[in-house]
Amino acid sequence: MNSQIKEVPQGEDTAVPEDANDGCVGPTSESAGAASACDGCPNQTACASGAFSSPEAKEQKKAEEAAISSALENVAHIVLVLSGKGGVGKSTVAAQLAHTLSHRGYTVGLLDVDICGPSAPRMCGVSGMTVHKSASGWSPVVANPNLSVMSISFLLQDENAAVVWRGPRKNGLIKQFLTETDWDPDGAAGGIDYLLIDTPPGTSDEHISTVQFIQQLGDDRMGGAVVVTTPEEVSMADVRKELNFCSKTKVKVLGIVENMSGLQMPVSQLQFRDPHTQEERTQQVLQTLKEKCPEVLDMVAMADVFPSFGSGPKGMADAFSVPYWGALPLDPNLLKSCEQGVCFVETHPTSPATSQFNAIVDKLVQALPVEFPVEEDEDVNMTG
Repeated sequence: MNSQIKEVPQGEDTAVPEDANDGCVGPTSESAGAASACDGCPNQTACASGAFSSPEAKEQKKAEEAAISSALENVAHIVLVLSGKGGVGKSTVAAQLAHTLSHRGYTVGLLDVDICGPSAPRMCGVSGMTVHKSASGWSPVVANPNLSVMSISFLLQDENAAVVWRGPRKNGLIKQFLTETDWDPDGAAGGIDYLLIDTPPGTSDEHISTVQFIQQLGDDRMGGAVVVTTPEEVSMADVRKELNFCSKTKVKVLGIVENMSGLQMPVSQLQFRDPHTQEERTQQVLQTLKEKCPEVLDMVAMADVFPSFGSGPKGMADAFSVPYWGALPLDPNLLKSCEQGVCFVETHPTSPATSQFNAIVDKLVQALPVEFPVEEDEDVNMTG
């Protein structure tokens, strides 16, 4: 029995309890509590009693669906950023996708549902800010005119405080984020082109709740998921589970991003030490290169920090029949941009990873296009 991921039969209710058995028919199904898949499920008694299909429960579900639909009615595309493994740079990719899309002129929302380890505020340059609540809901923190951010970090009095919450409380906050955040409070943006959702590692409560809430929209605004991995098997073993999660929950995988695919940095930025004494020798080495072989200083040094296993992430993408969006090298400037909360491709246009990251953003825009409104020539509209 899998107590986390449920594959619901076609045509049945997908809003199943999070601790339901595999093959759950749905709590409002006529066979709820009596189907063979219900045997041993902790919700069997409640389902059989009709607790989930009572008029009150159905009204509550309708109200929840209406609230989510209203809160996200001006969002064109919702994109989950996932990874089964921690430490692979998922939040880095999510934050820089948001930065780059906003830099290109798209209106972007970044929702951080990593309740226990929020990173989005730091990576978007809005640490220490707070959200404000009005009659229309929570107003997210504005990182730039095209980018708004929402995170639990903005709700904590001490951003270093540990969030020690069980699943139901996490799910409740995610529901609030999705139903009570007003992504365009003054109407100036005309809606959100891309709502990126940065998730924690794994396939746990946050992922299940987020997917189930968004799927209540019943339309194609759930654009899909960008899945981040590193090239070694320790990472890919967990990412395969994430890909299976997407398959079972019917979330389209837009593409796999291979992060930390080797180290690339200009030779002029390398540091050098004596191999025996560990004495700092950087300036001497660079001066020698400048005098005797200056062209080397313009080259890019490369090293496989995390050697690829087997056919690597590209082979994994092929095995799951999902797109492979390319490899991002380890680039110190990318890390600096996240630490400083700035747009990497704008701040470091010639850095080793810039062209690759722009190519990944190109693939996202191609997969989920947004048409910019055509502004009419003011002269044409002038009268008299």
